Amino acid sequence: MQRFLPLLLVLASCGSASTAEPTPDPRSPSGIGAGGYFPAASVWYRDVSAAPLDRESGAVIAYLDRVGWGTGRMQIDFSIEVLQAATDTPILAFRPTEDHFLPDCDLDPVPVPAGGNLEGESGYQCAGDGDCHLIVVDRARQRLFEMWRADIRGDTFRGGCLAIWDLAKTYPASGRGEQCTSADAAGYPIAPLLFSADEVAAGSIGHAIRFILPNARIRKGQYVHPATHGTRSTSGPPDAPPYGARLRLRANYPLDRLPNEGARVVARAMQRYGILLSDGGNIALTAQSDRHTTAKWAGLLGPGDLAALRPGDFEMVDGGDRIPLTLDCVRNP
Repeated sequence: MQRFLPLLLVLASCGSASTAEPTPDPRSPSGIGAGGYFPAASVWYRDVSAAPLDRESGAVIAYLDRVGWGTGRMQIDFSIEVLQAATDTPILAFRPTEDHFLPDCDLDPVPVPAGGNLEGESGYQCAGDGDCHLIVVDRARQRLFEMWRADIRGDTFRGGCLAIWDLAKTYPASGRGEQCTSADAAGYPIAPLLFSADEVAAGSIGHAIRFILPNARIRKGQYVHPATHGTRSTSGPPDAPPYGARLRLRANYPLDRLPNEGARVVARAMQRYGILLSDGGNIALTAQSDRHTTAKWAGLLGPGDLAALRPGDFEMVDGGDRIPLTLDCVRNP
């Protein structure tokens, strides 16, 4: 997640929420969606296998086919952790850093489970100077806490942008607010878009999947819903995909070309739910780390097992209006 603004000291007034809501997948049960976070009507669980193509699908896919995924092939990163809070988990206040922006980001204390760790780290210290996402699900309070650039050293907790999501809420198209960021540059949650070893081992992923591209391959100055934000770092041309673009693996892709059933499980989710452009970076896909899951990735799915999937194997689902990027966040109530 990237944004270059000074840390403001006052909250902006809240705007009114959009009334638009995603079409629920009729095959999903009522209540929590198949991905296990938000209600089933949430956009992350929308079946887009028969959704109309975007008017720019041909141009966007042709552009991506020329420039390729980051690293030149579709790879999978397995470093993001999703931690579970218990009723006795300590709830810690943090000191916002220059990577925390108001009114976009929240200032509430965060549950920090014992024995947990940040993305790419063995503990809660951001020693490697990476994105250091801290993601904690608090099911008792029905909240999802996602922080970018967390760093806990002893009794000192410093944090970048914190986005708190209400797990009981079906968010409008404008999410937490138009032009508002989150722990990801696109402004939507991370955890519901991560696929886990438990899902793949069970043979089904019931949600869209997070994907990222280098900033130079993301359209400059625009986004589409469900994104609510972009960054000034993007420099892609008008035929590059905007933040929020949802790509769908074509229905006739020969899945038997993939090396194992784990890869085919992921590919089937791409055909039904698609992949959502969420952040800037090089490794295209993001899976949940298996450190805190029952199933493990070893022997199930490897980082290069989807390398056969080229941009030309995808289509862009209709993204609706193109929204000019202003970074003038107005939070929804």
